[in-house]
Amino acid sequence: MKKPLQGLKILDLSTLLPGPYATMLLADLGADVLRVESASRPDLVRNMTPQINGQSAAFSYLNRGKSSLALNLKHPDAVTIIGQLIQEYNILIEQFRPGVMARLGLDYDSLRQLNPQLIYCSVTGYGQTGPYRDKAGHDLNYLALSGAASHLGRKQSGPAPMGLQVADVAAGSHPAVISILAAVIGRQQQGEGSYIDISMADNTLAMQALMAPGALNGEADPEPEGHFLNGGGFYDYYRTADDRYLAVGSLEPQFRQRLAQALNIQDNPPLETMQFKTLLQQRFRNQDLETWCEELADLDACVEPVLTVSEAAMHPQFTSRNMILETPGGERQIASALGFEQSQDEPAPAPVCGEQESEVMQQLGYSAEQIAMFRASGLFD
Repeated sequence: MKKPLQGLKILDLSTLLPGPYATMLLADLGADVLRVESASRPDLVRNMTPQINGQSAAFSYLNRGKSSLALNLKHPDAVTIIGQLIQEYNILIEQFRPGVMARLGLDYDSLRQLNPQLIYCSVTGYGQTGPYRDKAGHDLNYLALSGAASHLGRKQSGPAPMGLQVADVAAGSHPAVISILAAVIGRQQQGEGSYIDISMADNTLAMQALMAPGALNGEADPEPEGHFLNGGGFYDYYRTADDRYLAVGSLEPQFRQRLAQALNIQDNPPLETMQFKTLLQQRFRNQDLETWCEELADLDACVEPVLTVSEAAMHPQFTSRNMILETPGGERQIASALGFEQSQDEPAPAPVCGEQESEVMQQLGYSAEQIAMFRASGLFD
């Protein structure tokens, strides 16, 4: 069965997480993604642990279903090769700091002269303009500068680093995919490509849809444990007797009532919020997580255990939806969660650096002798 994005051809000049995650989503949906990467400056994710078949599990996940061309972008022939590639791979995503691609002669204004239908997406921390455009940054920095970190964590301990890269993925990869697909529709209608400037800091600011509007319109700035959604109410995590946790999201009256009844808490009329929270804390500390899971298994009240990743992979909700797949090489990966049946097909394994070098160059019309000369000149380093 044909995948929904079959026929889209994407040139991926990104590394690490935001760009590769975006192009993984596109590849899962059928897009043909060609990684253009440096053999002498390998993607750091490739060297993470654990290593499986010579590449990290994280790299294999992020780059499944893609091809790879090793290319030294500083080589004098690199501009020519990229110019030829974008005639077919007419969507380009890059993640360099502003100005780098221009210095290489590979900026949007230069490349669109070669192909006016080019869709060119730049993913950076702070965008292509503004006083922070040239600054380095990471997920933690974008959460901080956008105000998001100011209302995370606890009053006493303050914001805490998250193992989930919210800014990189939710504010980088996802808007990049949305914008690229919107640009594809625009190109179909208007016949021209477009430039997309994705700022992870901008999108992190924009994601604060429930708390930021109030602060912008007269309310006090949100603080840790100052809102019913960030620990200021009983919507929270609760420690069990074995130092595990339960997540309680019983905000609606019917869910709160069911939870109170299950825990034998007198909550009619409703108790003051923090009094109710204190009673929940006391009750949940009396038994271990496994016991609570057994006792609350049939309770429809938005109460779930805080699982480890390994536990989540074994949970019947995820196993029933085939969310963990095993590659032919025996590697376990998270399956596509995009909802298309076709995207659940087993993807091709992530390429080693430059794996499709000869194939891609031959498709561009170069002979074996010419490819050997390019190799000797350092084009593929």
